[in-house]
Amino acid sequence: MDSRPVGVFDSGVGGLTVLHECLVTMPHEDFVYLGDHARLPYGPRPLADVRRFAREIAVYLQELGVKLVVNACNTATSAALPQLQEELEVPVIGVITPEAHAAVRATRNRRVGLLATEGTVAAGRYRELVHALDAGVELVQVACPRLVPLIESDDPFSAETTDAVRGYAEALKSADVDTVILGCTHYPLIRPIFQRVFGRDVTLVFSAEETAREVAETLARKGYDNETAREGAYRFLTTGDPHAFREMGARFLQLPIDDVEHVELAALAAA
Repeated sequence: MDSRPVGVFDSGVGGLTVLHECLVTMPHEDFVYLGDHARLPYGPRPLADVRRFAREIAVYLQELGVKLVVNACNTATSAALPQLQEELEVPVIGVITPEAHAAVRATRNRRVGLLATEGTVAAGRYRELVHALDAGVELVQVACPRLVPLIESDDPFSAETTDAVRGYAEALKSADVDTVILGCTHYPLIRPIFQRVFGRDVTLVFSAEETAREVAETLARKGYDNETAREGAYRFLTTGDPHAFREMGARFLQLPIDDVEHVELAALAAA
């Protein structure tokens, strides 16, 4: 048994959708979550910058004493996952591989759509993973730069958000996809809008449940899991405004958030 916490990071609060599933799947584990709000959003940034940000945060979490790191940002996973897995001493899990596996399993007509940030689409990791699993699957990718700001707004379920989703969905509908990967951890918050736009015949795949399952299996396989009889705790860090993180984070986590600690960017760079 290993009582060290699990580290989770994202560019903002979107990764809290992954943390929520981890808390439900592993209620006996402790978690440390770091949101890099000072440098949000990652999507439009050069991949080299995102790779550096991810490395700084992952090493910082490792130095806090975590036993596993979850890269809960699709853009950062696309940009940096192999490097993090090579450089860190603890296991690192991303959110893209579980989604690619789930999408290939789910599709019936072998036409899969991807909605994601610009950086995630540009990195091409989804295409590599999907085709490694089934080279015959057609993957239609659409970058959605408007969605993250709309989802983090005061009214994520506004008519503007619905119109944006409809616009991004047009290319996928034209391609007759039967499975759509929601390739950003923000997107599950507005899953009802996606389901309304695509209909029940289209399977929506997102990372939270699949990633939490992989984390649990990895901890068990390596003997890193904690005592199952205990109730785990969670801790929150942000490079941005703690008050803003607390207010918005509760919406994504669907659980109360009390204390949020501020982390200076200089501390990440030093790590």
